[in-house]
Amino acid sequence: MPEPCIIVPIIYHHEWADGFGARGWKLEAAIDDPEVIAATSETGLRIPTSVLIHDILDHHLCGLPLSGHRNEAIALHQLSLRTGSDPRPDLIQMVDEDIMHGRVIGESMHAFLPEHLRARLPGGLTDDKDIAEHLIHHLGWEKLHQALTQHMANIGREGASEARNRYQSSGLDYARRSALGLAMQTLFERADALAEGADWEKGQGRFLLMNDDCELRIEVPQPLRFNMP
Repeated sequence: MPEPCIIVPIIYHHEWADGFGARGWKLEAAIDDPEVIAATSETGLRIPTSVLIHDILDHHLCGLPLSGHRNEAIALHQLSLRTGSDPRPDLIQMVDEDIMHGRVIGESMHAFLPEHLRARLPGGLTDDKDIAEHLIHHLGWEKLHQALTQHMANIGREGASEARNRYQSSGLDYARRSALGLAMQTLFERADALAEGADWEKGQGRFLLMNDDCELRIEVPQPLRFNMP
C-alpha cells in the first residue's frame, strides 16, 4: 500500500494586511478567515510546537476550521493529547475574554450554551451580550465562569472521536502525531528563520506529511527544500 502524502500549502507575509499586521505564516485554506492571525515558529513555554503546527495537526487535519470557540475547544483537546499540555489556561482565557461578554465566534450565545444554562433564560432573550449579562446577574460571575469553562472542556472531549476519525481518514497514523509535530516544528523553524533573516516580503510553500517523514518545500521567493536529516 503506498505511503500517504498529505500536502498542506502555507503562505508567508512580512506584514499581513488583515487588521493585525503580524509577520508570519497562515494556512492557504484560512487566509480569508478574519479571525486567523499569522504565526511564526515561536513556541510557548508549555508547548513545544508553534501555533501553525497546531493549526495543521489539531485543526485542519482533524476537520476543524481554524476559528470558532467550539472548534478551538476540540482542537485544544487534540493539542493536549498530542503534547501533554493542559488546555485549561487557554479555555479560561477564551471564557474570560469572549464568552463571559457574550462573544461566541461561529454561533450564537444561545446555541453555544449547555442545556442547563439555556434553561435559565427567559423566552425572547436572544441578544448575545444580554444573555451573558442575565446569567451573570442570576448565577454570579464565578459560578457562570466555572460552568462555561467546564462546558468548553466537555466540548473538547466529546469532539475527540470525530476529530480522530477525520485525521485517520487522511491515511496518517494518529498515534504518530506527536513525533510528526516535532519534526514539522524543526523544519518550520529553519524556514521561518530564513524568511525573517532574508527579509522576505512574501513567501509560499507547502508541507508534505507522511507517516515516517515530512518535508517543507518553499516555492516563493525561491525554490527550497527543508528535510529531516
